[in-house]
Amino acid sequence: MNISQAVAVRIRDLLKEKQLTQYRLEQNAGLSHDTVKSIMKGKARGVNLKTVVAIADGFGLTVSEFLNSELFLYDNLNMD
Repeated sequence: MNISQAVAVRIRDLLKEKQLTQYRLEQNAGLSHDTVKSIMKGKARGVNLKTVVAIADGFGLTVSEFLNSELFLYDNLNMD
């Protein structure tokens, strides 16, 4: 799994956990629908730190809390 895919899975998990819609996340994070949609559909080439910060903020989390998942362990990521 690459980093963009891991971010998408983490978003899906947090949307369920926090009972939020993708639309509400976009509004809370100040991100466009197209940005979040491209991440969720796996069309994003990469996810930059600014976007990760905004997503974490949209969930009311710090970046550390957002990244605190086995999804982001080095051994679980394809770094190519």
